[in-house]
Amino acid sequence: MFHGCTDPKPQFKEKYFPQIMDHFNFNSMGNGTYEQRYLITDEYWKRGSGPIFFYTGNEGDIWEFALNSGFITELAAQQRALVIFAEHRYYGKSLPFGQDSFNIPEVGLLTVEQALADYAIMITELKQQLGASACPVIVFGGSYGGMLSVYMRLRYPNIVAGALAASAPILSTAGMGESKQFFQDVTSDFENYAPECRDAVRGAFQRLQDLAQIEDYGRIQSAFSLCKTPSSYKDIHQLNGLLRNAFTLMAMLDYPYSTHFMGSMPANPVKVACDTMLGGADLLHALKDTAGIVYNSTGDLTCFDLYTLYVECADPTGCGLGFNSLAWDYQIEMCFESNNVSDMFPLMPFTEKQREQYCSKRWGVIPRPGWLKTQFWGDALSTASNIIFSNGDLDPWANGGVRKSLSSSLIAINISEGAHHLDLREANDADPASVIKARKMESDTIAQWVKMEERKCLQRGF
Repeated sequence: MFHGCTDPKPQFKEKYFPQIMDHFNFNSMGNGTYEQRYLITDEYWKRGSGPIFFYTGNEGDIWEFALNSGFITELAAQQRALVIFAEHRYYGKSLPFGQDSFNIPEVGLLTVEQALADYAIMITELKQQLGASACPVIVFGGSYGGMLSVYMRLRYPNIVAGALAASAPILSTAGMGESKQFFQDVTSDFENYAPECRDAVRGAFQRLQDLAQIEDYGRIQSAFSLCKTPSSYKDIHQLNGLLRNAFTLMAMLDYPYSTHFMGSMPANPVKVACDTMLGGADLLHALKDTAGIVYNSTGDLTCFDLYTLYVECADPTGCGLGFNSLAWDYQIEMCFESNNVSDMFPLMPFTEKQREQYCSKRWGVIPRPGWLKTQFWGDALSTASNIIFSNGDLDPWANGGVRKSLSSSLIAINISEGAHHLDLREANDADPASVIKARKMESDTIAQWVKMEERKCLQRGF
């Protein structure tokens, strides 16, 4: 692998692909197209014969993922690959209906199936345009993007030779798991650093609840430096969600060096958070300062605005902000909840019934809880092949994914000191040995897949 200042820094070109709006209804939307953004670099490519590394973009601006997935370009430099990062429809600048994309019924074309078809069409046509018909395609993705990489290999094995799915919670998002798992695992990250850290967080939330019960809203505003005095249960619920979300992000992004991904984070944010919680004389002020690691990393905010810093949505683990939060709110199907027993957070239930009511009221749709399992196989993956499932033990999403190898070509890699898709990030001097080893396994496996495809091409006379 590359290290330090020798890391390749590719010059991506930003381009747009005329994409079909609705792949599955030939009368829909007047057979219209939209401009789908993608980033491409042929800097390392052995033109016409080297593999194509294609990132299946997820819930955000594609530049965010390209700039935080340096392993892919490092690997491309080794294996002489063309690299493409494709933006997911309805995110970033790939808005099929512009500012109206989140109106009803226009938002109805935001589905996993449509996104996968976008990628299949884009790969096929770009291969044709670039004279790369014989070049094997390996898809990569992290988190939801990792789920899409798995689904691409399942749905379009004729187009995709293999998939690296980093931190892909394909089981929990298909309803195969426990609703308490996620926040229990977030809690474990802090508890493993110091059990008294978990106790301090739980104690601080209890103190907040005590003040809310006696409606001492002035004290709550003062303790948390809120821009407006809370005045209702709704405001306290929003504050609890905002605070819980800060711990979620620090657990997910517990990298051994500072990062600028989904916000700015210091090195080892779980440690920084626990030191902050345990170093304050007052639990409520300590909780505010700990949340500030996420929401006020620059120190520029003089107060916290509950409703602009955090958006409550159909994903209890957070939806982000702006248009991206609208898209994810419509797409996501999860019922994680905190219970203050197996986790350190306030009781915040989110049942299937509540989700159904929310989706019906907000978007005019009724969730189909079993659909992902039916459509994308759930855990019945034994007939699939050429997929790497990587997960980090520090990542609260890990136990919602595949942790054990299912066959010689369905490979699970567990990274003992890894946070959320750490293995996709570029090499760093602070990397633990576990992620260096994981990347080596991934690199060797992908090289084997590429060779196998090249042999098949020769046999077919390409």
